[in-house]
Amino acid sequence: MFTLSITKRDTKISTQQLQAEGIVPGVLYGPKVDSTPISINGPELLKVWKETGESAIIVTKLGEEPHDVLVHDMQFDPVSGEIRHVDLYAIERGKKITVSVPLEFIGEALGEKAGGVLIKSIHEVEIESMPRNLPQNIEIDISGLEMNGKITVADIPALEGVEIKVDSDEVIASIVEAKEEEIQEEAPSIDDIEVEGEKKEEGEEENTPE
Repeated sequence: MFTLSITKRDTKISTQQLQAEGIVPGVLYGPKVDSTPISINGPELLKVWKETGESAIIVTKLGEEPHDVLVHDMQFDPVSGEIRHVDLYAIERGKKITVSVPLEFIGEALGEKAGGVLIKSIHEVEIESMPRNLPQNIEIDISGLEMNGKITVADIPALEGVEIKVDSDEVIASIVEAKEEEIQEEAPSIDDIEVEGEKKEEGEEENTPE
């Protein structure tokens, strides 16, 4: 179980000041929770997010009230890569939730060993489940994938209490034959290049001064 400390944010303090102190401003909201501005320790949030991503339940406590939350949105600074803002979605306990779960590819495909090219068409799938059954990721074993073969959503092993909300014929990964590089047209030799003034059209007479 992942835990994260949050506090109610004083909106009179600018986000720039919070960020300068290593604090990430955010919002906590949900079906049963009023939208509430919050503050989170930046390094702590980053550590938890690296372990959970956006598909694992995080236990938080605002005052005396605990909440089970998902990271719904995370904004990063394009230069420093630091977290600038986060939205935490408080789920309803005892009710199913719908989230996108990342796919984790394991193994080395037979077709890839034979010189084929592995194409990963999708990297996450949307699922519906009770919070207690929510997987952090779904493993896709590609080791048996042969040349010109494919793995679809229908090939994902059944997960207890989890319903995949993606078409069963959606292609997850495939192996295709590597295309040979087209042979470039042979470049003309120096002898084939006509330099202006060196050759004259047949029948053209040279003008001579009188």
